[in-house]
Amino acid sequence: MRKKFLVFGAPLIEDKEIKEVVKTLRSGWLSTGPKVHKFETMFKEYIGTKFAHALNSCTAGLHLSMVAIGVGAGDEVITTPMTFCATANSIIHTGAKPVFVDIDVRSMNISAEKIKECIERKYYIDEKSGTPINKETHKHLRAIMPVHFAGRPADMDEIVRIARKYNLYIIEDAAHCIEGFYKGKKIGTIGDLTCFSFYATKNLVTGEGGMVTTDNKTFADRIETYGLHGMSRGAWHRYSDKGYVKYRVIYPGFKYNMMDIQASLGIHQLKKLSQYSKKREKIWNRYNEALKDLPITTPAPFGKEIVHARHLYTILIDKDDAGITRDELQQKLYRLNIGTGVHFSSLHLEPYYQHNFGYRKGDFPNAEYVSERTLSLPFSAKLSDTDVGDVIEALSTILK
Repeated sequence: MRKKFLVFGAPLIEDKEIKEVVKTLRSGWLSTGPKVHKFETMFKEYIGTKFAHALNSCTAGLHLSMVAIGVGAGDEVITTPMTFCATANSIIHTGAKPVFVDIDVRSMNISAEKIKECIERKYYIDEKSGTPINKETHKHLRAIMPVHFAGRPADMDEIVRIARKYNLYIIEDAAHCIEGFYKGKKIGTIGDLTCFSFYATKNLVTGEGGMVTTDNKTFADRIETYGLHGMSRGAWHRYSDKGYVKYRVIYPGFKYNMMDIQASLGIHQLKKLSQYSKKREKIWNRYNEALKDLPITTPAPFGKEIVHARHLYTILIDKDDAGITRDELQQKLYRLNIGTGVHFSSLHLEPYYQHNFGYRKGDFPNAEYVSERTLSLPFSAKLSDTDVGDVIEALSTILK
């Protein structure tokens, strides 16, 4: 057994990030300022979009993206139940309703075919706007929010086709997928807006933080303004060495801005994305080879049409095959000092969404199947060869 507990998703923070943070602290400019501006510029160049706006979380990005396109009370947004609660909660915070659609079991992404079936079954098309209206709630469907689960891009060709047919916006939840490509297109350039996460376990880490990318200037301007109280000028513009600039309150905005302290981490983490991605690919391949003969399901293979961002390495444990449940395996690994995660318990099984939206067990069988069996193994650029070996040995010992 390991002597030290192996944390599931420990970030790799190195000297350059630490020195940059110290430099920022000594500068006296801690909140949104020149480092955030630099990070935004670097990020939009990395993704290949006209605009990128930094915020304090991906959740804030999802929320403001919907605000920017006009989602509000009386609206609905299609998304997956196989995601973190922030995805659905951001929809709820606009006053809209999350409409869950089941997943494909192997990819664990929202099923484009089931999106189409959902629209055809639940909605009629408004003759004036061409957009779907729910037959029961009479709410307008405004957008589709696919989640690129674990770093695997969703079926964006078909999702785009559906969205364009029904005059819907696409807001991509790319919290897991910063390095991803879909058929030669960088994730962040396909939908109308795309939201990224820089949480402590993500591929690019700023502790807390997020980014929204878009090519639409109107959306970008709204997100920038709504993200800092609805003011026409941020603090950096108001108090810079160019002199005080008066601001106006244009919208009833939110306190969603990123700090220079966070961006100090981000500008160096971004430079090392490729290096860290290669480390995770090596670990991914090692897991695939070592675990292939165990009675578990490893991540589905992927072809050349996508670049998987490899954020999570998730396995499925079926008691009929493994002789042990997912929860039992997780506890045995914990007792061997191996940390793991569960991504995710399907949201339609959680009390809030059942009580408020009427979802019930049985609504989304594919998501339920994955929910009961999924386990995320330790997976980050910080893992040593010994760490990976310990995970493999522990799994082999338990399952064999």
